Amino acid sequence: MPSRSIRAQTLGFMGWLALVLLAGGLGALASVEAASFYAQLNRPGWAPPAGVFGPVWSLLYGLMAVAAWLVWREPAQPSRAPALVVFVLQLAVNALWSWLFFAWHRGAWALADVLLLLVLIATAIALFRRVRPLAAWLLWPYLAWVAFASALTWAMWRANPGVL
Repeated sequence: MPSRSIRAQTLGFMGWLALVLLAGGLGALASVEAASFYAQLNRPGWAPPAGVFGPVWSLLYGLMAVAAWLVWREPAQPSRAPALVVFVLQLAVNALWSWLFFAWHRGAWALADVLLLLVLIATAIALFRRVRPLAAWLLWPYLAWVAFASALTWAMWRANPGVL
């Protein structure tokens, strides 16, 4: 059990949650017109309706915040700082995807971004596992969703060459 006080742990959790929600909010700024843009795209038959994305991302962001907090609250060790740096880096790459895809309509760049995001999430999972295995497990749904999002990004980029 970490030696931080309950107050420090609570503030730490609130800080990680705020950081994750900030990244989500920055992505959401680019997604203001996402539903109408998404509806105009040629989508594969397996593409979910636009209304699915908000609830899924809300759940994933919650899991991400808990995972980062679990790693943060562990005693200092050589893997903890790199794990949290990779986690913060993947948050930035995550937020950038919405800008590339929805705001700037750059399909190839969005695909490159989401593939980099996959690598960063897998790296975060590996690093989190060294510090707190439960935290790594909490990121697996995120990795699965981003793998799905990667395939969807590729399919929509290829199906909408004049738009993306």
